[in-house]
Amino acid sequence: MADDGPVDPSEIGERDAPPVDEKPYKIIFEANKCIGAGKCAEVSDNWELDITTAIAKPKAYFVDEDDVDENVRAAEVCPAKKDRGVIHVVDRRTNEEIAPDPEGDGTLSVDW
Repeated sequence: MADDGPVDPSEIGERDAPPVDEKPYKIIFEANKCIGAGKCAEVSDNWELDITTAIAKPKAYFVDEDDVDENVRAAEVCPAKKDRGVIHVVDRRTNEEIAPDPEGDGTLSVDW
């Protein structure tokens, strides 16, 4: 990844990833910007809030069709970054962000 260009979602976490046809969605999480509101854990079984650190974390970073909706909901309810969220759900087949997608164009809204 280039330091001066946009983050390419296809490069993040792919080295140890399961096959795309098994887990077509991945979670990109900006943990350093998590504010510990716990909204993600309220709406998704994949998310848990660590009370000792006040940081949320996903149980799985790669999910299938059965689990994508709850992770999309977690991304949409995250209040961090002035409601832009720090949970990103990316379709690995198209490399488009499907949630929260604040720009509405599928580009990754990670703020590293």
